[in-house]
Amino acid sequence: MFGQVAPAAGAALLVAMLALWGLSLRRRDASIADVFWGPGFLLVAGLGAWLGTAPLAQRLLVLALVAVWAVRLALHIGARSRGRGEDYRYREMRARHGARFGMVSLFSVFLLQGALLWVVALPLMVAQSAPAPARLGLWDLAGALLWATGFLFEAVADRQLALFRARGGPGRVMDRGLWRYSRHPNYFGEAVLWWGLFLLAAGTAGGGWTIVAPLLMTFLLLRVSGVALLERGMAQRPGWAEYAARTSAFVPLPPRPPRG
Repeated sequence: MFGQVAPAAGAALLVAMLALWGLSLRRRDASIADVFWGPGFLLVAGLGAWLGTAPLAQRLLVLALVAVWAVRLALHIGARSRGRGEDYRYREMRARHGARFGMVSLFSVFLLQGALLWVVALPLMVAQSAPAPARLGLWDLAGALLWATGFLFEAVADRQLALFRARGGPGRVMDRGLWRYSRHPNYFGEAVLWWGLFLLAAGTAGGGWTIVAPLLMTFLLLRVSGVALLERGMAQRPGWAEYAARTSAFVPLPPRPPRG
């Protein structure tokens, strides 16, 4: 089902993560792992377009969708972190582990991210390798539409938050635009677009098992690196409790009326 794509992607990601780790030691900044998250999937999709055995239209569709998302995300994260130094998560790890941080970061940041990236990219590799009709079909259309919905949610929410911060928003609660209906509309969009990419694989013979990928991504966004992590840091911000009481955590919904 994977052909040459899966082993080639695994090897390429291993080399890339080792190179990034070496660069992070030189720069004393492990945050470059975050910037590589999107381009890492583009690397996998590029190998799939080259080595995959699915019809060319299917391979190019996957590559195009991943490229648009990956480039936007890398530019967004790069711009957001420019001039701010290492992300606080890695600074805390560095302080906790001291001289051992270099080796700890190799396994707990770079190699772990590479492994997660490979698993989440399973639908891409299957969609670009498994037998599929020569022409794009309804599964492809549905997947592309769902991807577009998620991409727009993520891009618009990120832009709204960036403008809010640029206008003096830090320290206050963002509750305008898409953020009025969800406390994390960007993460919701991220999850939705990965479910769209899954549909591209689900439309191929035997590709339904790759549902593990969007399930894992949704879990990470909700419980690990996304919603749960940010809300722990937001809990003490003035106005957060009222905002959280009226606003859905993830799926956009109309604001709830005040209690009582």
